[in-house]
This record gives sequence, structure tokens and C-alpha cells, in this order.
Amino acid sequence: MSQDSTTVPETSRKLSGRRRREIVAVLLFSGGPIFESSIPLSVFGIDRQDAGVPRYRLLVCAGEDVPLRTTGGLELTAPYGLEALSRAGTVVVPAWRSITQPPPAAALDALRRAHEEGARIVGLCTGAFVLAAAGLLDGRPATTHWMYAPTLAKRYPSVHVDPRELFVDDGDVLTSAGTAAGIDLCLHIVRTDHGADAAGALARRLVVPPRRSGGQERYLDRSLPEEIGADPLAEVVAWALEHLHEQFDVEALAARAYMSRRTFDRRFRTLTGSAPLQWLITQRVLQAQRLLETSDYSVDEVAGRCGFRSPVALRGHFRRQLGSSPAAYRAAYRARRPQAGAGDRPEPAEQRGQEAGAALRRPGGALPHPAHPQQHGGPATGSPVPSHGGHGAHPGLGGHPLGGHPGYGGLGGHPGHPGHGGQEAGKPDSDAYAPRLPEQGPGRPSGRPTLPGQRSAP
Repeated sequence: MSQDSTTVPETSRKLSGRRRREIVAVLLFSGGPIFESSIPLSVFGIDRQDAGVPRYRLLVCAGEDVPLRTTGGLELTAPYGLEALSRAGTVVVPAWRSITQPPPAAALDALRRAHEEGARIVGLCTGAFVLAAAGLLDGRPATTHWMYAPTLAKRYPSVHVDPRELFVDDGDVLTSAGTAAGIDLCLHIVRTDHGADAAGALARRLVVPPRRSGGQERYLDRSLPEEIGADPLAEVVAWALEHLHEQFDVEALAARAYMSRRTFDRRFRTLTGSAPLQWLITQRVLQAQRLLETSDYSVDEVAGRCGFRSPVALRGHFRRQLGSSPAAYRAAYRARRPQAGAGDRPEPAEQRGQEAGAALRRPGGALPHPAHPQQHGGPATGSPVPSHGGHGAHPGLGGHPLGGHPGYGGLGGHPGHPGHGGQEAGKPDSDAYAPRLPEQGPGRPSGRPTLPGQRSAP
């Protein structure tokens, strides 16, 4: 089912008598980023009935008995504590301060109790780690910020993590990707509760698209989680990154790991959060993207240097993943960014791939990773993108059949990720407000359509 659908999946529980669906509790913790925290406060806490948006009642709750300090050292005072969750029909966890720390036990107990009594539980960005720690994501599909999806998948193997999604609605438990995707999910909740007109009116007030098509893959960097450095598969991943210019398939990688294809697929997905074929295709597309940006190779030459069997294969995967042909991507990139001088030209993409692979084999080494700090920090990693909607490629997943992914005009991004994937601030795509996601048929709604399995090698 598409994200436009308002049908509630069968997993929803009956709401207990003391809870009210229109009451939304937002659970705040110290150290949480202020942007994510402010999203549900703005969506559910402001009376916009004059614009045709039904009113919610907001309860801002402290998730722990410590001063709530947020981004920039601001200190917040929440008017309610965990006891207020007993009245809420929707509980939102906008973010968690650190993916390496366990959430408070009292907050986890309160979330479990709310869920058992039929409340809808929502995790925005790293809030998914709180839901997972409470056991609410066991056996369920979920998403989180692409940067943390591999860690979520490895730490909670019973959770079906899909880092491609902007959000996942599994009925009574919902999760979203990072930052701006929290707006997408909150708008989806309003659309589910009150219909498309109400969600559209709210989107106009917030000056954002009423719905966005596509997923997270355009924003991802090629980096893998730091934990990979100690995993036996690290050497295989390093070899693949160094030899993207050669034609090999997943069976070849499995053989290098001395595993059956089935075992290799399972281990690889646990390690990276994605299927090996999807990861390999996207690494090749990312390599092509960088060659198009930094070299004068023809498209046919780029295809050969990235391990594609033909230029046709490159064009197909490139368009599905970035919403543009290779030639159009290069033209748009150069039009927006003047050509660097000969002395300033970046190092070849193949050399960067070899160095990245070599880093995995150093003692304790891992691919340079943009983050895994306690906050949402890290250096900017995305490549500038053309105005037609092509964004930085996904390091771990394949593309999808939709076109360019509109941004929020540079709103988004954790510190160090302005606009997600390098989108220039203040320059939203020209088609950002044109809904393009078709109905997908029966199933659960999510932030992007489900892809059919890809079985052939790239």
C-alpha cells in the first residue's frame, strides 16, 4: 500500500478506555537534538483549526528525572512526566541522544504499557532505538536515519530494518528516517487520522510538500558502520570496493568469504542492513557518479570502469537510483558547479575506492564513517546534486523506480549533513511539490514502494 493510504493495518490494537486518540504525548530526553524534538510539537501542538486542521491535545513529557538539555546547551522544562503517557493514544519519541546508550528503564516500561493498552507508538530518527530497546520492533519492519540503520540492524537482529524508507507504518508502531522525514511521518499520521485535505492544509502551513516520493538512498554515503572493521566479512567488502571496475557478482563474493550464497546473504544483511546485490549495484552507481563528476570519460567508458556489463545496464541502474541519465547528471552537475582547475581536480574515484578498501584491512580499521558520535554529527559527505532531483547515492541499497527525491530546501540534515546528501540550502527541487507516488496495492504503507527482488548480477 502506498504512503498515501489511510487504511490502518491489522496490527493495530484496541485503545483502552482511558486513552484518547487525539491526545499525543511527546517523550523528551536530555541530549536530544532540538530539531527532531520540535517536529511533533509543531505538528500536534499548535491549533490550526482555522486552516482546516483538526486539533490534537499535546502532552510534552520528560522521559527521565534529569535536566533536559538539548542542542546548543538549551535547557527545557517538560510540564509532564511519564505518568501522563497513560492518557495518550499516540506516543512520539522524536530522538534518542546516543545510539550507544541504553534508554532509561522507566521510560521503556511506560512505552510497553502504552502499547499494550492500544496506543500508537512513533519513533522519529534515532527514536527507533528506544522502541527497539523496549522490544516494540521485534519481528516488525522499521527504519531510522540511514547512517544508523546498520547499527540498528546489527544490535537488534529481530527487527526488519529497511534503510531505504522515509518512514514505515506498521499499524500501531511507526518509525521514520532522520530529521525532515519526521515531518513526512507526522503528516502521514494526520492524513491517516483526518484525511488528505487536513494533511494538505497542514503541509501548506508548514511550507513543505504534502508527501514526498522516493526513499533515503539518494542521501547515503558509501561508508559502512565502524563495527565492520572487526568482522570477518570486512576483507571481502574491502576487496569488492577495490575491484568495482571488474565484473563479478555476489556468488564471487560469497566464494571469497568461503560461505554459501544463502549464508553470505544473511551475514551481509546483518552486518550492513542491506542485501549484498543491492549494496554492490549501488557501489557501482556511486563509483559512476563520482567518475561523471571528476573525469572526462564517456558514459560507455564509465560503465566499463564501474564493472557494469554494458552502458545500458549503467543507464538503467543510474536512472532508477538517481532519477536521471548519466549524461544529464554530468551536465547538471557541471552547470551548478564550475569545473575545477587541472591542479585542483579531485583524485580519481577508483583510487579513493582502493584507499577506502585498504582502510578496512588496517588493524581496527573501518571505512571512514561520517558519524556514530553521540549526537547527530559528522562531516558533510553528500555530493552536490542537480536541480532535477538526483541525489547522492546509497552505499548499501539499490535504486527504485521513482524519479528524483525532493528535499526540504536545505532544512534537513543533522549537523554535518546539510540538506541531506549535499542539497544546497534554499534550493529545493522544482518538482518538490508534485506528488508522484502511485498506489501500490494491498500491504502496509511506507515512505517508498516495495521493490521486487533483484536476482541477476549487475
